[in-house]
Amino acid sequence: MGSGGRGEAVRREVLGDAHVDAVEPSAFQSYITEAVWGAIWTRPGLDRRTRSFITLAILVALKCHDELGLHVRAALRNGLTEEEINEVVLHAGAYAGVPAANSAVRVVREAVRSSRAE
Repeated sequence: MGSGGRGEAVRREVLGDAHVDAVEPSAFQSYITEAVWGAIWTRPGLDRRTRSFITLAILVALKCHDELGLHVRAALRNGLTEEEINEVVLHAGAYAGVPAANSAVRVVREAVRSSRAE
């Protein structure tokens, strides 16, 4: 199985079938599946929990709130607790700035609520 096949499997495991099925297929989505999910998320150097910690911190720092909610739900699937996610936001806020973290808190709360409802 090439990295695209592995990427598709990891993407579904981390983001969930509902999200993957809802995304419109495109060349860009194929690229993300192969390059990010197939080549990065499948590397042996870090486990999925650690990758989720890093991803959340970067998304908070970059104020990528559209992606943050998705990755909060993914982090919960990868075994992070709500408390750990809140610590990531607090820690990122110390280095990325309070406004970035303050906005992220609202996104995290909503993502955790929607995850509980699933």
